[in-house]
Amino acid sequence: MLSRSLLISAANALKSKGPLGAGLVQASHSLHTSSQSLAPVAPLPEKGGKVRHGIIPDELFQLLYPKTGVTGPYMLGTGLLVYLLSKEIYIINHETMSAASIGAVLIYVIRKFGPNVAAFADKLNEEKVAKVQDVKDVAMTSLSQAIEDEKKEQWRAEGRSLLFDAKRNNVAMVLETNYRERIHMVTNEVKKRLDYQVALQNLHRQMEQEHMVNWVEKSVIGSITPQQEKESIAKCISDLKALAKAKATATV
Repeated sequence: MLSRSLLISAANALKSKGPLGAGLVQASHSLHTSSQSLAPVAPLPEKGGKVRHGIIPDELFQLLYPKTGVTGPYMLGTGLLVYLLSKEIYIINHETMSAASIGAVLIYVIRKFGPNVAAFADKLNEEKVAKVQDVKDVAMTSLSQAIEDEKKEQWRAEGRSLLFDAKRNNVAMVLETNYRERIHMVTNEVKKRLDYQVALQNLHRQMEQEHMVNWVEKSVIGSITPQQEKESIAKCISDLKALAKAKATATV
């Protein structure tokens, strides 16, 4: 438990120590199997951090400054070297001279050709980053267009209910129109049949009246005798004469 808390505190301290701390935290993360290993960690930097004397990270000096002061890292390195030599843990021999010669050559090569190689490597990295950025931009554009298309389709899907409502209203209006046309047709047909019945009854009544008039007329004519006919004619003539005299008198 104590070791775990110590590792957690050390990891939290290294997260704020720049590229070296981020790299150590990334490397130590693969050694853990608990749920804490799933926690987010600081991203790895794209460029190396500041170094001193060519190979010593500046984070090491910054880590020792609060405890040992400015000369602490140098005294630690000198004391460690003296300890290794005094205890004969490390013995100087011909391999040491070979290593020093190789180190000097490496330092010269790095100082002479390092900036050019670094610039070339940075150029390659920038080209790769540009290609990846182009692919990312194309993917973002296509995804943005897909999102816009999806939003448009959702908008169309929302308006589909209004379209269906309009179609249902149109169908209901067509059905209502057909219903009223059929009612009007039925009304006209019924009216025609009723008019036919009324005309038929009027025709029957007219024929009955004409038959009755003809029958009465025939009966009256048949009931008049020749003597009555003569008397009536004579009476009519005398009436006409009287009317003529009265008219002539009125005129004078």
